[in-house]
Amino acid sequence: MDKVKKAVLAFSGGLDTSVILKWLQDAYQCEVVTFTADIGQGEEIEPARAKARQFGIKEIFIEDLREEFVRDYVFPMFRANTIYEGEYLLGTSIARPLIAKRQVEIAQQTGADAVSHGATGKGNDQVRFELGYYALQPDIRVIAPWREWDLTSREKLLAYAEKQGIPIEMKQKAGSPYSMDANLLHISYEGRALEDPAVEPEESMWRWTASPEAAPNEPEYLELEYERGDIVALNGEKLSPATILARLNQLGGKHGIGRLDLVENRYVGMKSRGCYETPGGTIMLRAHRAIESITLDREVAHLKDDLMPRYAALIYNGYWWSPERKLLQGLIDESQTNVNGWVRVKLYKGNVTVVGRDSKTDSLFDPNIATFEEDGGAYHQADAAGFIKLNALRMRIAKALHRR
Repeated sequence: MDKVKKAVLAFSGGLDTSVILKWLQDAYQCEVVTFTADIGQGEEIEPARAKARQFGIKEIFIEDLREEFVRDYVFPMFRANTIYEGEYLLGTSIARPLIAKRQVEIAQQTGADAVSHGATGKGNDQVRFELGYYALQPDIRVIAPWREWDLTSREKLLAYAEKQGIPIEMKQKAGSPYSMDANLLHISYEGRALEDPAVEPEESMWRWTASPEAAPNEPEYLELEYERGDIVALNGEKLSPATILARLNQLGGKHGIGRLDLVENRYVGMKSRGCYETPGGTIMLRAHRAIESITLDREVAHLKDDLMPRYAALIYNGYWWSPERKLLQGLIDESQTNVNGWVRVKLYKGNVTVVGRDSKTDSLFDPNIATFEEDGGAYHQADAAGFIKLNALRMRIAKALHRR
């Protein structure tokens, strides 16, 4: 192996990264710094500190990044109404830029010359992490063990762990039948039984959401307040970004909202089947489009819709730190200046229904013009005749030519 002095490892304390930690020490003979991020995965992260100490790690970083994650990554993404391939709300994709940023910052702080991650050589995450590393520190050394070692199965990982005396809890030995990733925005499931796209996932797989059939028989109403495109209050209570998303997850999950079964196109070229639970994000998307419907100019709204798939692909493929994503973000953020007001939604049996929206300061909806009753001359219906004839002109010319 090429000489590495010190490497910062994205470390969860689970089977994969525990094996990677020991492997880095053996294969590269380097000092390892561990970094564990709390981005709302819902698991206790403090045990990662104890496990790192068992390996003799001296520099251990465990950080609560939940507010930064929602404020600086999730909220900006939702200002664009971002969906990948028509369905996926990018819960895994949007977490990787933050982890990559903190790894690079810790490497600079500790004098490390390398960073390492546990993403496999088949997936998207290796691309997302490494594009972030190189964008933020072009000369950083990247170590991706799954592309280097011969531990190519769970059984080989467990055998290596046993041989090296790496403690693996029984629950990890038994394991879940799925590969899962969770943060404040979503939880995902891949692998094992889901590798056959014709097989319906069993009900016991889902962890965050009730089945729509078992959800409450009475609807629940929520009111979301917006400032510059971001939610700032829920049911009249001012809350932080992370608290808002956590509350929406709980409420949406109770009502069976946010399940998705998707075959997606990975950036590395293959199709992959995954299942996702994004209850809070599903509510946020529906409500944000509702407040924009009364506060955005028509052409601005349509331009955003045109650009959104490109923006979504940039995030999915790992280009959060690219100049083109930053350029698009500036345009999106500028469009949100007047996206202020409130939206009322109804949660019921897996559905989010918008039932009201208003903006006292920025609504472009004019009832005097839109009314079917007398409008007092606000709109002259006769004007529409010329408008229609001008827009029909090219079609009339073409038809006349055809007749000749």
